[in-house]
Amino acid sequence: MSKTRSLLGAGVLLISAGAQATEPAGLKSALAGERLGLLPAMQFRLSNGNCPDCVTIKQGLWYFQNEVLAVPLPSQPVSSFKQGADIVRGTKEWAPEGARDQLALPGLVWLGAPHILDDARILADGAHVRSSDDAVTSLTLAPQLASNLSYWDPKTTAFFARREVRMRGTYSEAEGKSSFVARTVWPKDFAIDQSKMRAQPLGKDESFATYVRAEGGGASSPFSTRLLWERKPGQARQWQEKPVIGVMLNGAQGDDDEAYGGHFAVATGYLGRQGEWSDWIVNNFYNLDSVSEKGIIAAPVPMDNYLMDLNSGQQYYRPSYMLVAVLNNARTAAAYQGGVQRVFNQFYRHDFTYQHAKANCTGISLDVFKGLGWNVPQRGPTSNLKALGAYAYLSAKDRSLASGRKIYDYLTEEQVRLYPAVAFEAAGNDLLQLVGATKGKARKLTAYEKQLQGDIEALVLVRIPQIPSSRVMGSNPVFSFSEYMKRTPPNQADWKIVPVGARPFPDALRDANTPPPKASSPVPLPVAGIALAGAIGIGALIRRRRKPRPNAG
Repeated sequence: MSKTRSLLGAGVLLISAGAQATEPAGLKSALAGERLGLLPAMQFRLSNGNCPDCVTIKQGLWYFQNEVLAVPLPSQPVSSFKQGADIVRGTKEWAPEGARDQLALPGLVWLGAPHILDDARILADGAHVRSSDDAVTSLTLAPQLASNLSYWDPKTTAFFARREVRMRGTYSEAEGKSSFVARTVWPKDFAIDQSKMRAQPLGKDESFATYVRAEGGGASSPFSTRLLWERKPGQARQWQEKPVIGVMLNGAQGDDDEAYGGHFAVATGYLGRQGEWSDWIVNNFYNLDSVSEKGIIAAPVPMDNYLMDLNSGQQYYRPSYMLVAVLNNARTAAAYQGGVQRVFNQFYRHDFTYQHAKANCTGISLDVFKGLGWNVPQRGPTSNLKALGAYAYLSAKDRSLASGRKIYDYLTEEQVRLYPAVAFEAAGNDLLQLVGATKGKARKLTAYEKQLQGDIEALVLVRIPQIPSSRVMGSNPVFSFSEYMKRTPPNQADWKIVPVGARPFPDALRDANTPPPKASSPVPLPVAGIALAGAIGIGALIRRRRKPRPNAG
């Protein structure tokens, strides 16, 4: 006769029949003794998007109907939002001078699976996992999405079999046998170990750009960390349990000509006692109105999910780079996390929508910092003049004003908000300047910038290689429009593109007081102005030619 029982009191049910298997050491609920970024996981409970009594906004839950979530306990304070699309203004009004060190809970954190199996080793056959007590459990992988073009293969098994791992997945027992379905596999030797780090500032001819481009982007390079700066060199480092802000840059994919720009996100959390960082929360913005071929949905997610989910993990299709600011006070990280959680509420509600030029992963992430008061120096648009020419050319070539408008928006958008790699470099340079590691143009600092300046204990660069799989290796992301065009085939018809389907937002979920975001006009205002001026000039010339001339006397 079958029976059900609870695992570690977390409300997670396991099904067993007949003889009972022995639970492997390291197995626990996804919330037991864990952190979710800056917050203790004990303040959350497990649920999914069909939760009828969650305090999470209904629009957010709609995207995760069959996904495992961590949602706030009813007694906990939850992030609110300000209706509207202006992220900078809304954040500034919520946290004047960046002063918000009390962190409410996000409406949801996307966990993907109910269990964690820690301190384990995947066996060479790829079909079993050995826990720290030598118990052997059957191992299967979460299914490959039909739209995901690559997946785990024998190279992946060999990579993980060489190291200890931490996995998220679903554990079950039946007829005396245990099995674990893995959704996320994290290599535990990917640690930010302060004891093994030596100071290595950027050299005279080095920059964040050269670091990212080194070794072709470093997809096949080993995991590495590099100490750029520390406040008290020569003294014993005490980074354990210190709060952090991580600026994440993901590289270019190797088999998608639309993905050379990379991806950008900001993470917060605490550095673990042995340099662990898999439980940091990454604030991941993607287009909600299309269905990702890898199953990615915009959400706050644990770092191990963000990088190592078998379908959606960034490391399965490109290298990554991260600049970590180790802090002596959680206030700057808490202010950012609190601000971005409010933005997720606006995003799920469709107060604003994802736009690849004007509101992409980079722009949204940096707008929260700007609202708090960190004014990352800007670089200006690529070229307003080129934008006008490109608009005219593509509109005529493709017989589409929308096609022309798309290229116009890319060339006129601020480069620090547009390109993940440029944002990574600009933010890194400014942090080095704020702490006095480099010299730059002086400016009057805001209250939040002064907090950053005083709170940063160390700046660490992290290089994260691509996980071997059936996918081709990626490379570094591009830093400019011209670099992007050099990488892509001259004929756009030859581009490798992974098509994605639409995910329309239900009208029933739309706030009656929030009208749908207005679509951009296919004709930019400067173009319309030039056309109008031209029309007026031509009209004046015609009238002048028609004016009667006086007869000669």
